[in-house]
Amino acid sequence: MSPDRRRMVLLGGAGGIGRALTARALAEGWEVTVLDLPRSLERHPAPGDVRALPVDVADASSVRAAFAELGPIEGFVNLAGFQTGLRKLEETDPAEFDEVMAGNFRGAYLAARAALPCLREGSNGAMVNIVSGLAAFVRPGYGLYGANKAAMAHLTKTLALECAPEIRVNAVGPAAVDTAFLRGGTGRSDEDAPASLDIDAYARMTPLGRLAQPEDVVGPILFLLGPDSGFMTGQVLWVNGGGYMP
Repeated sequence: MSPDRRRMVLLGGAGGIGRALTARALAEGWEVTVLDLPRSLERHPAPGDVRALPVDVADASSVRAAFAELGPIEGFVNLAGFQTGLRKLEETDPAEFDEVMAGNFRGAYLAARAALPCLREGSNGAMVNIVSGLAAFVRPGYGLYGANKAAMAHLTKTLALECAPEIRVNAVGPAAVDTAFLRGGTGRSDEDAPASLDIDAYARMTPLGRLAQPEDVVGPILFLLGPDSGFMTGQVLWVNGGGYMP
């Protein structure tokens, strides 16, 4: 890697937001490494000038192996996460709980733990976790996923305190974004299932009158990685078109 360029690692970078962020980051001069499930990387190959490494955040040894390949970095973004079908908490069995926990909160913990040494080796390191509006805007049927994202928001704030002043740690909490996540998930499905919500109804309930697009989330992420947010840490930026205001 060139010593005069900033280095960014995107966990879950093969998804819709990750691909948009990769394109924008490259245009702004970042060197980008994408980490994702092997199936995700096969379905959505990274551009030729982007390094891609397979990882499964539910597997601690896989996370360690991937991050051991990285070296110093200036930016780390955790986009990884998934949800299972919508159901009440009392209808959720322990196996599903463990699966969602492993792929969201536990995975975020493992990834942050592995990324911090790389950020310390870089300069002016910054981490951004992608949580969800459901971390604060509680809705029926989303209890398991929302609880994981709320835990990730707490993790973000704890890391911000524990890693200051060397590393800044913030989060972005989007509302629903029009990606494969709504249709089964990147790397976990064929990405063609029916959307998990009524998109038209959702747009009508949003003051800005539409569903978020990946590009709507990219700007806030890059802001939190860059010098303009140099006095921000432990914060969550909510990106939801005015749909709710925590």
